[in-house]
Amino acid sequence: MQKNTLKQLWAEGKPAMNGWCSIGNAFTAEIMAAQGYDSVTIDIQHGALDYGDVLPMLQAMRGSGSTLMARVPWRDPGYIMKALDAGAMGIVCPMVNNRAEAEEFVSYMRYPPFGQRSFGPTRASVADPGYGVAANDEVLALAMIETADGMTNLDEIAATPGLDGIYVGPADLTLGTQQGRLPPGLDRQEQEMIVLLKRIAQACKKNAIAACLHCGTPEYAARAIGWGYNLTTVGGDSRLLAGAANASVLAWRRLVDGNDAESGADGTLY
Repeated sequence: MQKNTLKQLWAEGKPAMNGWCSIGNAFTAEIMAAQGYDSVTIDIQHGALDYGDVLPMLQAMRGSGSTLMARVPWRDPGYIMKALDAGAMGIVCPMVNNRAEAEEFVSYMRYPPFGQRSFGPTRASVADPGYGVAANDEVLALAMIETADGMTNLDEIAATPGLDGIYVGPADLTLGTQQGRLPPGLDRQEQEMIVLLKRIAQACKKNAIAACLHCGTPEYAARAIGWGYNLTTVGGDSRLLAGAANASVLAWRRLVDGNDAESGADGTLY
């Protein structure tokens, strides 16, 4: 069975960069995966897509060499197992608030005797003929800490047997812990939020699991690596598309409306 390259990177003490797909399109996913990310995650929870999009997206990204993962909508065995059967090598599970929920999530990830995953890796076994019970050692279970309860129970969640890491969504973490005092968003600059982010990284290190953070910019993502995070996500397909399109529009208007473009006597642009 194929090895999980994220696990290999972390075993070597190297950080990883994750790409994010929220657009339900195989071509967009293929473009993202071709850019050199260590891993790419399909967002089934908040992305504009469903399972009918997930399967061709995984197929389109297969040859990239990236570890392919999925964020499921909830701690639901049907979603989790179906994403694994489609070929996801890691699952990000939202809103894990305590040890019992973390244990439940982990149990859906692995075949007996280590869990209760049902056997039927329809597409996964086609993409990887050696796929089987050995997947227990290769798939990644990443629980999201996003609430006040999650922070209160952070240490017991991080110590859950079989949990491979914690993935932080800063927007929901801000909403959940600040109770509306701060607006949701990425790349938190508030000292109270940075304290929480560092605390999560420390809890992960203590329990020898990966700390993962969703970021908006490469600069903040690199900063988080310095805090002890093992994986950082930088933006995503929809944000990157919007940002690049907006930058080109602003540049055009600045050049044309501001008369910055060079032109000949007849007005022809050169």
